[in-house]
Amino acid sequence: METLTHENKMGTMPINRLLISMAVPMMISMLVQALYNVVDSIFVSRIDEFALTAVGLAFPLQNLLIAFAVGFGVGLNALISRALGEKDPERANRIASTGFALEGLSYLIFLVIGIFFAEPIAAAQLDESLPPEDAAIILGYTVEYLRIVLIFSFGVFIEIGFERLLQSTGKTLWSMVTQLIGAVFNIIFDPILIFGWFGLPAMGIAGAAIATVGGQILAAFCAYFINRHKNHELHLSFVKYPPSLRAALDISRISIPSIVMSSISSVMTFFMNRILTGFTSTAAAVFGVYFKLQSFVFMPVFGLNNGMVPIIGYNYGAKMPERVNRTIRCAMIYATAIMFAGFAVFQLMPRVLLGFFDPSADMLRIGAPALRIISLSFIFAGVCVICSSACQAFGYGMYSLYISVARQLFVLVPVAWLMSLTGELDNVWLSFPIAEIVSIAASVSLLLRVLNKTGMRIKKHKAAA
Repeated sequence: METLTHENKMGTMPINRLLISMAVPMMISMLVQALYNVVDSIFVSRIDEFALTAVGLAFPLQNLLIAFAVGFGVGLNALISRALGEKDPERANRIASTGFALEGLSYLIFLVIGIFFAEPIAAAQLDESLPPEDAAIILGYTVEYLRIVLIFSFGVFIEIGFERLLQSTGKTLWSMVTQLIGAVFNIIFDPILIFGWFGLPAMGIAGAAIATVGGQILAAFCAYFINRHKNHELHLSFVKYPPSLRAALDISRISIPSIVMSSISSVMTFFMNRILTGFTSTAAAVFGVYFKLQSFVFMPVFGLNNGMVPIIGYNYGAKMPERVNRTIRCAMIYATAIMFAGFAVFQLMPRVLLGFFDPSADMLRIGAPALRIISLSFIFAGVCVICSSACQAFGYGMYSLYISVARQLFVLVPVAWLMSLTGELDNVWLSFPIAEIVSIAASVSLLLRVLNKTGMRIKKHKAAA
């Protein structure tokens, strides 16, 4: 049996400094991820507005793919951190190999979708009221882009799997390096492949997709190399630590709610695209642009989550409730500050943000009020995101799922549809802040319940003592 030769910093370092040291590299890498997502759309918008709309229509399936990769990564991160906190490296290694087996099975699912189902899924998002010639162009762009990013998506699953191994042992700086490498590749090769620079053929929207998967595959190779040479606490070996059914069930108990929760976002986006194309394809393009822009606000919070989850998992396994509670409080403060900063930017300069996407006058007219209205939801979203991720870190991923289902399927989509019946597009955007207001009360109450069930909640009189 292997033994740990030193105490992990997640059990000893002061919480505020630990959270910053763990989260800041992830926040930086997430910001770079957001940057290359936005740059991708900026270059695509130079093709034409139909191409920009197509990237928005591709988002539900792309998001679903990421949901599977990150979802199983959440299970890996939480369970490996907990096993290390319990001083059980053999179980940690078995969880690692099982998690990678699940990531491989997930890739096979999206390979099949990319080959056989990309076109019908794209077509289903187009409203019948669109002019046939416009619909045909948008559909062609969407299918061309989707097939490439789905068929060659193995890089995503490998990259995220190895990144989560690094995060679970506290090596978030190296995780940041792998993401930066992939993002920089994408940013550099996007315009080269889209517009045919340096003697290469102009590939249009296919070039954007190739640059995306190329960056993912390069990042996967880098993540593998770094784990092999820098991550000595884990030893990924399918021979020495073969995947087990028990480990798969343990991972799935945490991961499946996370996957379903992120998949709900894909379902929500699918229906929102249907509602918005009923007004105009430009409204769907604005919605796609919003999702790219809001990633600059949400991605740092997700990076904060990635730093928070292993700290909670380790200290939960080590039975240190004071450190667990302090971690959650600090994360909520930082997340709320980030969201308020994003809210201010969206309120003060929506036209400047839209200006990066070569907007038409119609897009500016629709988009400026849309960004201002939707960003009202940022005020409440930071606390909701932290509560959801904390529940997952404790192994109560179903609670996060309940919150997400209620917010996006039972509130946001129905309210958006009802608002669309008024014939006023601005009313549709109000569904976002309404859904977030409903979510915050449920999120906090469920987190308190989890803290009680796990014995990690500290009573006020005890904390004061």
